Amino acid sequence: MFGLPHGEVTRPRPAGSLGRRLVLATLVFCLVFTLITVAVRTWSAWHANLAAMTSELTLIDQVFQRTLAKALWEVDRESLQTQLDSVAQAAPVGRVELRIRRAGRPPEILEKQHRARSDSALAPALQHLLIYEPYPGASETVGELTLEGDEQLLWQRLQREVASIVVTQVIQSLLLAGLIMWMFNRSVTVHVQHIARHLGQLSPANLKQTLHLGRSAARQDELSLLEAGVNDLQDKLSTFLERQRQDEQDLAAHRDHLAELVEARTAELRAANTRLEELSRSDPLTGLANRRHFDELKDIEFRRALRQGQPLSVLMCDLDCFKPYNDTYGHALGDQCLQAVAKTLSRVFARAGELVARIGGEEFAVLLPGANSAQACTAAERLRQELAELAIEHSSSPVAAHVTLSIGVAQFEPETMDHFDVLMLRADQALYRAKRQGRDRIAV
Repeated sequence: MFGLPHGEVTRPRPAGSLGRRLVLATLVFCLVFTLITVAVRTWSAWHANLAAMTSELTLIDQVFQRTLAKALWEVDRESLQTQLDSVAQAAPVGRVELRIRRAGRPPEILEKQHRARSDSALAPALQHLLIYEPYPGASETVGELTLEGDEQLLWQRLQREVASIVVTQVIQSLLLAGLIMWMFNRSVTVHVQHIARHLGQLSPANLKQTLHLGRSAARQDELSLLEAGVNDLQDKLSTFLERQRQDEQDLAAHRDHLAELVEARTAELRAANTRLEELSRSDPLTGLANRRHFDELKDIEFRRALRQGQPLSVLMCDLDCFKPYNDTYGHALGDQCLQAVAKTLSRVFARAGELVARIGGEEFAVLLPGANSAQACTAAERLRQELAELAIEHSSSPVAAHVTLSIGVAQFEPETMDHFDVLMLRADQALYRAKRQGRDRIAV
């Protein structure tokens, strides 16, 4: 440094005590930790109270809905008022509203409140239709019951829990801060000051003067490692620069080799990721697309059909009586049966754009872009015939002596379908209609 005698080095003046900074840092940490913990636990307690009140309202609804429906059906005003009063007096209920349906007239509204309250969107609410069965097989909707939770009760419960949380966290944080500061000062600060004084007195003439912290030899910890490291550093300081130059040469020699290894490993990882991506989109048993791949493509095709006005059809296919097949022939032959059906599906629906996916145990879905319901039915019939030609034995089936398929077909209709799930629902409904009509058939 300019203007200083040779050999002198300026040392920074200490800005303050390490212990004091630790105290401040510990207090700040404990304060932040307490605030965050209180906030998180308060949030959790609020949602727990909401869930508890919702459960209580659900239980009350289950207890009274049958008797209320009966009283409405029998037009028993006295019993109805008594039950409404009982519901309104329940602790979690802030307001109960009963809408009595009348043919050809506006509904009559009966309302009870637990106590004076204002409307709030914070308390949970339940709405339930009251249905009465005058005789088995018949049902009649006689009214609608609305239960709203008591927000004041929610806040009272939350206040009690928050008070307990705050007291607990403050005590824990203070105890933790005190313990940390006491242990740090006793175990670290004193010895760090000793090390600082020793290092401040070092010079080329006394590098062989070893550092002794005056601690028990049985105590082997980080400070013991630091003490040994300082002494080892003093012994090896004269040779350190030469070793560093040698290390730099070795590092330069290995850098190119490491770059080659990284490039090779990156290529292997890229290939593995590609393979993993393929596996994540295919069914391991049949090799068909899985539900995830089907879900990714279905919305794309749906938007394309909606945008370009092209037809789009979906087939829902389900093996008939497959559980008895597994029970009779075993799961190994059941897997072989699924694989054979999957190969048949792949063979029938092999045009570009057509997608066959296994979406359940024995359930398959086929996406047919550009095909209307008539074309889809033709393809479905070809699938059913080819499966019949396979003649996979199924002695436990009441439908046929071989494995059969029930198929539901649905076509996209822009006027009534704004989402692919509606199209899937129609296909699923058609599938169940084919099941009800005797299986081994196609329903549109």
